[in-house]
Amino acid sequence: MRAIILFDSKTSGGSTDKLIDLIGLKLAESGAYVEKAKCKSTGDYSFVKDFDVVIMGAPIYYLMVSSELMGALLQSNLKSCLQNKKIALFLSCGSPELMANLLYLPQLKLNLIGSTILVEKIFAPDQVSDHSVIAHYVDELIGTYKKGQE
Repeated sequence: MRAIILFDSKTSGGSTDKLIDLIGLKLAESGAYVEKAKCKSTGDYSFVKDFDVVIMGAPIYYLMVSSELMGALLQSNLKSCLQNKKIALFLSCGSPELMANLLYLPQLKLNLIGSTILVEKIFAPDQVSDHSVIAHYVDELIGTYKKGQE
Protein backbone atom coordinates (compact mmCIF):
# COMPACT_ATOMS: atom_id res chain seq x y z
CA MET A 1 0.00 0.00 0.00
CA ARG A 2 1.18 3.49 -0.89
CA ALA A 3 -0.23 6.08 1.49
CA ILE A 4 -0.01 9.85 1.66
CA ILE A 5 -0.94 11.76 4.80
CA LEU A 6 -2.34 15.18 3.90
CA PHE A 7 -2.55 17.33 6.98
CA ASP A 8 -2.77 20.77 8.45
CA SER A 9 -1.23 21.75 11.73
CA LYS A 10 -0.74 25.24 13.10
CA THR A 11 2.17 24.40 15.39
CA SER A 12 5.27 22.50 14.37
CA GLY A 13 5.91 19.72 16.84
CA GLY A 14 2.44 20.03 18.36
CA SER A 15 0.02 17.23 19.16
CA THR A 16 -1.31 16.92 15.59
CA ASP A 17 2.25 16.69 14.20
CA LYS A 18 3.09 13.96 16.70
CA LEU A 19 -0.11 12.09 15.84
CA ILE A 20 0.73 12.22 12.13
CA ASP A 21 4.22 10.90 12.79
CA LEU A 22 2.87 8.03 14.89
CA ILE A 23 0.28 7.09 12.25
CA GLY A 24 2.97 7.16 9.57
CA LEU A 25 5.34 5.07 11.66
CA LYS A 26 2.68 2.45 12.42
CA LEU A 27 1.77 2.24 8.72
CA ALA A 28 5.43 1.89 7.74
CA GLU A 29 5.88 -0.87 10.31
CA SER A 30 3.08 -2.76 8.54
CA GLY A 31 4.99 -2.56 5.26
CA ALA A 32 3.24 0.44 3.73
CA TYR A 33 5.10 3.14 1.84
CA VAL A 34 4.18 6.44 3.52
CA GLU A 35 4.69 10.09 2.68
CA LYS A 36 3.23 13.16 4.31
CA ALA A 37 2.43 16.58 2.92
CA LYS A 38 1.22 19.70 4.67
CA CYS A 39 -1.84 21.20 2.99
CA LYS A 40 -1.89 24.61 1.40
CA SER A 41 -5.20 25.96 0.25
CA THR A 42 -3.92 26.82 -3.23
CA GLY A 43 -1.55 23.90 -3.83
CA ASP A 44 -1.48 21.44 -6.71
CA TYR A 45 -2.54 18.00 -5.52
CA SER A 46 -2.12 16.01 -8.74
CA PHE A 47 0.43 13.83 -6.93
CA VAL A 48 -2.27 12.15 -4.80
CA LYS A 49 -3.22 10.08 -7.83
CA ASP A 50 0.01 8.11 -7.26
CA PHE A 51 -1.18 6.80 -3.88
CA ASP A 52 -3.52 3.95 -2.99
CA VAL A 53 -4.78 5.64 0.18
CA VAL A 54 -5.05 9.30 1.12
CA ILE A 55 -5.11 9.92 4.86
CA MET A 56 -6.46 13.36 5.69
CA GLY A 57 -6.25 14.94 9.10
CA ALA A 58 -6.25 18.20 10.95
CA PRO A 59 -7.01 19.76 14.30
CA ILE A 60 -10.18 21.64 15.08
CA TYR A 61 -9.78 25.39 15.66
CA TYR A 62 -12.65 27.65 16.63
CA LEU A 63 -15.28 25.00 15.82
CA MET A 64 -13.93 24.46 12.30
CA VAL A 65 -11.65 21.97 10.60
CA SER A 66 -8.28 23.68 10.22
CA SER A 67 -8.39 26.21 7.41
CA GLU A 68 -5.62 24.98 5.11
CA LEU A 69 -7.13 21.50 4.74
CA MET A 70 -10.61 22.89 4.11
CA GLY A 71 -9.13 25.53 1.82
CA ALA A 72 -7.37 22.84 -0.19
CA LEU A 73 -10.67 21.02 -0.66
CA LEU A 74 -12.49 24.19 -1.69
CA GLN A 75 -9.89 26.25 -3.57
CA SER A 76 -7.46 23.84 -5.21
CA ASN A 77 -7.67 20.74 -7.39
CA LEU A 78 -7.62 18.44 -4.32
CA LYS A 79 -11.31 17.57 -4.44
CA SER A 80 -11.11 16.46 -8.09
CA CYS A 81 -7.88 14.51 -7.44
CA LEU A 82 -9.62 12.59 -4.65
CA GLN A 83 -12.37 11.24 -6.92
CA ASN A 84 -12.51 7.44 -6.70
CA LYS A 85 -9.72 7.38 -4.11
CA LYS A 86 -9.70 5.44 -0.85
CA ILE A 87 -9.56 7.86 2.05
CA ALA A 88 -8.99 7.70 5.79
CA LEU A 89 -9.97 10.66 7.96
CA PHE A 90 -8.91 11.83 11.38
CA LEU A 91 -9.36 14.94 13.46
CA SER A 92 -7.68 15.92 16.69
CA CYS A 93 -10.24 17.64 18.82
CA GLY A 94 -10.96 18.60 22.41
CA SER A 95 -14.73 18.50 21.88
CA PRO A 96 -16.82 15.50 22.90
CA GLU A 97 -16.78 12.75 20.27
CA LEU A 98 -20.50 13.04 19.53
CA MET A 99 -20.16 16.75 18.82
CA ALA A 100 -17.11 16.13 16.63
CA ASN A 101 -18.92 13.43 14.65
CA LEU A 102 -21.94 15.65 14.10
CA LEU A 103 -20.20 18.95 13.40
CA TYR A 104 -16.64 18.45 12.23
CA LEU A 105 -16.39 15.24 10.20
CA PRO A 106 -19.28 16.31 7.94
CA GLN A 107 -17.27 19.44 7.02
CA LEU A 108 -14.76 17.10 5.38
CA LYS A 109 -17.12 14.41 4.14
CA LEU A 110 -19.28 16.84 2.16
CA ASN A 111 -16.24 17.45 -0.02
CA LEU A 112 -15.42 13.77 -0.50
CA ILE A 113 -18.44 12.55 -2.41
CA GLY A 114 -17.17 10.12 -5.05
CA SER A 115 -14.45 8.76 -2.78
CA THR A 116 -14.47 5.73 -0.50
CA ILE A 117 -13.94 6.52 3.17
CA LEU A 118 -12.23 3.52 4.73
CA VAL A 119 -12.06 4.71 8.32
CA GLU A 120 -12.58 7.85 10.35
CA LYS A 121 -11.50 8.76 13.86
CA ILE A 122 -11.77 11.62 16.29
CA PHE A 123 -8.67 11.72 18.48
CA ALA A 124 -9.28 13.29 21.88
CA PRO A 125 -6.35 15.14 23.51
CA ASP A 126 -5.44 12.12 25.64
CA GLN A 127 -5.43 9.84 22.56
CA VAL A 128 -3.07 11.71 20.21
CA SER A 129 -0.04 10.01 21.73
CA ASP A 130 -1.72 6.77 22.84
CA HIS A 131 0.01 4.07 20.82
CA SER A 132 -2.78 1.53 21.31
CA VAL A 133 -5.48 3.92 20.03
CA ILE A 134 -3.33 4.87 17.05
CA ALA A 135 -2.53 1.21 16.35
CA HIS A 136 -6.26 0.40 16.36
CA TYR A 137 -6.93 3.20 13.84
CA VAL A 138 -4.12 2.02 11.56
CA ASP A 139 -5.12 -1.65 11.88
CA GLU A 140 -8.70 -0.77 10.97
CA LEU A 141 -7.46 1.24 8.00
CA ILE A 142 -5.27 -1.60 6.73
CA GLY A 143 -7.98 -4.21 7.29
CA THR A 144 -10.61 -2.20 5.43
CA TYR A 145 -8.18 -1.46 2.62
CA LYS A 146 -7.30 -5.15 2.22
CA LYS A 147 -10.97 -6.20 2.17
CA GLY A 148 -11.51 -3.85 -0.74
CA GLN A 149 -8.61 -5.44 -2.61
CA GLU A 150 -10.09 -8.95 -2.48
